[in-house]
Amino acid sequence: MDASTIGIIAFGLVILLLALRVPIAFVLAAVASVGTFFVYALRSGTFSPERAINPTTSLVVNSFFELIHSYDLSMIPLFVALGNIAFQAGITTRIYDAANVWLRRVPGGVGVASVMGCGGFSAISGSSIACASTMGRICVPEMLRLGYNPRLATASVAAGGTLGSLIPPSVLFILYGIFTETSISKLFLAGILPGLLSLAGYILVILWWVARDPSAAPTDPTPLPKGARLAAALASWPALVLFAIIIGGIYGGLFTATEAAAISVVATIVIGFLQRTLTLGKVWIAVRESLVQTSAIFLIAACAKIFVSFVALTGAAGAVASFVADAGLPPMMLMLAIVVLYLFLGMFLDPIGIIVLTLPFVIPLVDSMGMDLIWFGVIVVKLLEIGLITPPVGLNVFVIGNVAGRGITVDQIFVGVMRFLAMDIVVLAILVLVPAISTFIPNGM
Repeated sequence: MDASTIGIIAFGLVILLLALRVPIAFVLAAVASVGTFFVYALRSGTFSPERAINPTTSLVVNSFFELIHSYDLSMIPLFVALGNIAFQAGITTRIYDAANVWLRRVPGGVGVASVMGCGGFSAISGSSIACASTMGRICVPEMLRLGYNPRLATASVAAGGTLGSLIPPSVLFILYGIFTETSISKLFLAGILPGLLSLAGYILVILWWVARDPSAAPTDPTPLPKGARLAAALASWPALVLFAIIIGGIYGGLFTATEAAAISVVATIVIGFLQRTLTLGKVWIAVRESLVQTSAIFLIAACAKIFVSFVALTGAAGAVASFVADAGLPPMMLMLAIVVLYLFLGMFLDPIGIIVLTLPFVIPLVDSMGMDLIWFGVIVVKLLEIGLITPPVGLNVFVIGNVAGRGITVDQIFVGVMRFLAMDIVVLAILVLVPAISTFIPNGM
């Protein structure tokens, strides 16, 4: 049995184990380790296990060590901590508060404010699940109190929560950049316009929904205190400052993405203490949660690095690329096949699992076609974003289902999400057909 065949069999085994709900970190590390052992043991033509022990151990340990000591990986704990500290300081929800005050008398205005709040949260936290969980606890009860259709109330936040994957900073962009060796700063900048396009698409869905069924979103007749709109707008300045530090600093070349994350964490702590919304106890809670979240991401990423090294050893990715090249598929047909693959996997797997599992095979194909890896990174993250609200295992939908309560079922949320999912497909098609939307800002660096 040659090495490439072992690689293909290992990939199938990974899919099978993940379908059985085995944790992805353990699946990747175990399959890669056993597969590497067999590659070395069969290299001489006969099965010689004694020759495979040392090289297998070396590959596994070195791959794990190389990933954990990656400089770019230091961005993840910093951005995760930024989101948690900003939440404890009350910064992440102020854009929603301002939009809610300004739009609550507009039909569907609180739903629009919820999506805008998700966008503001995403511009700081970088995590879709955290965005959906946090904004779900705030926005859904408010819309239900006002008499919103439960499907609209829950689906708008479930869809809006996915913006955490696309609007920078994004953990998925960081992982994509590490595994493809592309500029994470450029990936962040590339996600801005697609993220805003997705945000605008979600707002259009809400306005269209309410235009067709005005009873789905009653307006709030409660009069606002004098000066409430101005006060709410001014209160959102910390979130805007943090976003300006991250994006303005990177685009202006003042500092790298890692430096932007570190500066933003310090700025958040200073702002929180100056405004007396942050205490040492809250900082400790944020740090503790960041440690747990970062450890899980690091473990998956390190095990994925072992799997990537194993795939490179087998040459399976090259074999797949050669097969596709011999088939003579045009670039658009290849993109269509990749889109279908990611949409299918998104129905069952979590985003990090999909990205670390597929990139070793997909990137050689895309690279051989001469496609821009920055643009392709945006497409991948958008597809992963769609997977968060795709049945039957849309993670954001289940998160909203847990926080919504009041007898709202996951099936009801999925029914409401279908309209947002249709808009996501439209936005995806635009991003595929017009790459300049993704590359315009990073090319201007």
